[in-house]
Order: sequence, then structure tokens, then C-alpha cells
Amino acid sequence: MTIKALTFDTGGTILDWHTGFKTAFETIGKKYNIRFDWGELTNEFRRRTLAAMLNHGQSAPATKNFDDVHAEILSELILENKLTQFTETDKRFIAWDTLHSLDCWEDFPTALSTLKQNYICASFTLLSYRAIIDTARKNALTWDAVISCEGIGKYKVLHEAYMTCAKYLQLKPEECCMVAAHSFDLDAAKQCGFKTAFVRRPAEWGHAEPPHNNSSEKYDFTAEDFNDLVLQLSTQSDTTLT
Repeated sequence: MTIKALTFDTGGTILDWHTGFKTAFETIGKKYNIRFDWGELTNEFRRRTLAAMLNHGQSAPATKNFDDVHAEILSELILENKLTQFTETDKRFIAWDTLHSLDCWEDFPTALSTLKQNYICASFTLLSYRAIIDTARKNALTWDAVISCEGIGKYKVLHEAYMTCAKYLQLKPEECCMVAAHSFDLDAAKQCGFKTAFVRRPAEWGHAEPPHNNSSEKYDFTAEDFNDLVLQLSTQSDTTLT
């Protein structure tokens, strides 16, 4: 198995979106003395933004990025839940400021530094370019490349997104390994010829059961965390870039 690049899902596999958005909702809620199940609202926010973004650009050119979708879905949720106190400033704080300043999972920065010694390490993501730039600066992440579906114009899990990612890296799909905590991402990548690495993120949805991490033996690697993935990849016999 010759893997030359690791392409990382970023929004949930690398960044702790649940803690970030829940904290933001709680902050605004306290300002208006609103009591609410902010954790569940956060998860519904995630469910809807993800559903709105997956396969975007399938039948017509993509017209929005993930920042646009976060703003749209947040406005819908505010209306549905009668959170009328939320101002435009509050909504920007949640949908844009928070998204662009999410913390990464603590096991990732050291793992990234180690993996970069043998692999091209690229963020391959639904997130906008600006969101990846800002979160990389926030968390001192030094990606070798950032490949956003925003630039491709085709969003995961469309096969064009994965094939274009490999093309940008000037690699064959089988020389790329998709790293994600989500089976839908890995399944699509595998269908395109990518190797696949499943990394568990049991706290991704807070206390709720993650809906997209039904890993099985069908993936090339299944890791408990990024430290485990580093160990597994270190046993591969041919991992040096050429």
C-alpha cells in the first residue's frame, strides 16, 4: 500500500464544532436570560447545515459556501424556536465568528506534525477557504494544502470532489487516504479509489450518539484517535514521499 497524501475531513474530524457552537448559543442565551436545550439546538444546527451542503453543485453550479449555509440555517432555527431576542450581531457571532474560531481536538496538532514527515497532509473539506484559514491560524495548524469544495464547485459526497482533490495533488486516487470520522465521507472516497482511515470522535455530537461513525472492517484503518492512527501508519512499509 503506497499512500502519499492524507486528506482530512476537517469540520468534525479535526474541529470540535459541538463545544464551540453550544458555548456560543449559551453565551447569547445568558445575555437574554433564555433557558433552552442549547446542546440539542447545536446538534440540529449541525444536522441541517450538513444536509444542505452535501452534494451541493450536483445538478447546477454551486451557488453558496458553508458560511452562507450556516447563516441561512441559523435564521431558520431562530424563527422556528421563537428566539426573537437574537439580533443580527448575535447571529453573526454564532454563524460566522464561532465557526471561524473553533478549537481543534487536542490530539491533532502533534499528530499532524508527525504525519507531515511522511505524507502530504491536506485539509479536504466542505468548509469555506476562509474558515480553514482562520481555524488553522487559531490552532497553529500548518496544512500542506487546503482543498475546499468551495473552490472545486462540487461538494462531497459527489465523486467529482474526490477526483478533483486527487488531481490537484497530482496523485492517483489510490495514493490518497481519506481521513474522517464520518462513514458517508469515507464510503464516497473509497468508491473513488481512495484508501480510507476512520478516526473515532465519540464526543463530536456532545452526549448524543454520533450518527455518521458506524465504522467497520471495510476501511483500511480504524483508529481510536489520532495517536492511534499515527502508530498504525508508522507500520506501513512504503510511506515516504517521492
